[in-house]
Amino acid sequence: MPGGRLTDQDRQHIAAGLAEGLGYTEIGKRLARPASTIMREVTRNGGPDGYRADRAHEATRHRARRRKQPQPPAPLAPDSGRGRDPRAVQDFTESFTDLLVQQGVPRMMARVMTCLYITDAGILTAADLVQRLRVSPASVSHAVTYLEQQGMLRRERTPGMRRERYVIDDQSWLRSLLATLQMNNALMAASQRGAEVLGVGTPAGARFESTAELLLLVSESHRKAIEEWQHSLAVRNAGRQA
Repeated sequence: MPGGRLTDQDRQHIAAGLAEGLGYTEIGKRLARPASTIMREVTRNGGPDGYRADRAHEATRHRARRRKQPQPPAPLAPDSGRGRDPRAVQDFTESFTDLLVQQGVPRMMARVMTCLYITDAGILTAADLVQRLRVSPASVSHAVTYLEQQGMLRRERTPGMRRERYVIDDQSWLRSLLATLQMNNALMAASQRGAEVLGVGTPAGARFESTAELLLLVSESHRKAIEEWQHSLAVRNAGRQA
């Protein structure tokens, strides 16, 4: 049917059209298909000179079977065997990734972030991520760029080596939170300005004034929480080094 998957009969018509010397556009018209569909079908199945309907149909069925086969789960980190239950680690990895996605993080970025988080070292190369997540290098590169912009990881290069390593550490969430606070403070300042311009005695001005008060409280509470966390982290690190 037009717009659906090509059938064996469609492929017979394509082969016949090629034998007649017809172009992709003309063959597409006969089948009520876009020329791009015909070109893609022919190109991936031997080209104009090597296209055979039966072989193309079988190759398509083979590719469909391969797509339906369940992919094995990504291998766990080498340091995940420290008495940990592999199944529990895998389940947590999936649930934490889903949680990040629910928070608005794109799925590929969430997968990369989680993959880094579950390693004890918190350091992986692009090749490591490609192997563990079974994705393309381009996907990893795009995800890393996004996470770096959000302050969720940093890059480092080992002296004497060309490969970059991606690092996630105790400061990752702090950097992201500080970036959020900068935006919060900008909105607070704009709201204060709005209240002044519109007049706090007017409904619009009062609305901006109320918003500015709320954002100020949010900023102060977050700043206090950060200071307490930094103190707690310093004490904990000092205890580990003792």
